[in-house]
Amino acid sequence: MKWMTTTAIAAISVLSFAGAASAAGELNIYNWGDYTSPELIKKFEEQFDVKVTVTDYDSNDTALAKVRAGGHGFDIVVPSANYIPIWVKEDLLLEARPDQMENFKNVDPRWVDVDWDPGRRYSVPWQWGLTGIGVNTKFYKGDVNTSAIFLDPPEELVGKINVAPEMNDVLYATIKYFGGDWCTTDKEVLMKVRDKLVEAKTKWLAMDYSVTDKLPTGDYAGVYYWNGAIMRSRLQNPEVKFGYPKEGYPVFMDSVAILKDAKNVDNAKAFMNFIMIPENAAMISNFAKYANGITGSEAFMVPEMKDAPELVIPAEFESAGEFLKSCEPEVLQLYTRIWTEVQK
Repeated sequence: MKWMTTTAIAAISVLSFAGAASAAGELNIYNWGDYTSPELIKKFEEQFDVKVTVTDYDSNDTALAKVRAGGHGFDIVVPSANYIPIWVKEDLLLEARPDQMENFKNVDPRWVDVDWDPGRRYSVPWQWGLTGIGVNTKFYKGDVNTSAIFLDPPEELVGKINVAPEMNDVLYATIKYFGGDWCTTDKEVLMKVRDKLVEAKTKWLAMDYSVTDKLPTGDYAGVYYWNGAIMRSRLQNPEVKFGYPKEGYPVFMDSVAILKDAKNVDNAKAFMNFIMIPENAAMISNFAKYANGITGSEAFMVPEMKDAPELVIPAEFESAGEFLKSCEPEVLQLYTRIWTEVQK
């Protein structure tokens, strides 16, 4: 066995765990747009003789609504941490027990006993990061470390802003902008949040996930978006600059989970185990430019990941970041009402 590579040994371990059915067939992944490494998918397909189909979504709410409706045909979904308790409570996820898989030993201890999935009985880390500000300095050269960029945009950016179409990220930053706390039910604060977002939206150009295409070219001059996508934009155009909103910004982790009604469970389990191999986890990060939660993956990272300003948080802004937690259902109802008004 000494002649076998680590990857080959890992592959045999996966097959032993998932069963013979994982050696052929299909796998249908439902994931965020522009978030899945084609190189990773190709490697998995070739190694396991599985045809993988990736379907994109643009928000946690979009994914949840689609799966709730049934008839979706997906095997895997990648919810954010604050949404996983909702998926579990509604019995939409398979208790796949990734904690018993061969490669679970590679999960960074800080991401094992997490609040949203204690002990990791349902999910494994995909990527984690934060939502911040991106500006094309060709258009704007002022302070970028503030949510005012999209809530009270300077004249140079009006009509050229894109905002992530994700309710919790947007509401979090806006609540913090007015000095409130996440999951607040303070009606005075929430009225300010609603009015500000309705007004600010008239100064935005879009709410979509085409940032890596349009921020470097100048089609968007400013964005409130996820740090990895803004890093990818900067690598295309060094005039792109990243900012940490000093008023407060949300930190997230997205995790791979198997759907309760998945048709290709063995292949889905094989994929879970596959992405916990450090070399494979690095493929995920090298493509989308986020950290991943797998110990040892750093050794396989591309050099630009090491000191990227989008990934290394300056000390002065560390305390402004907060990991998004799940709010109570009655709070989410309030927030959904606000979001519905903003979406009109």
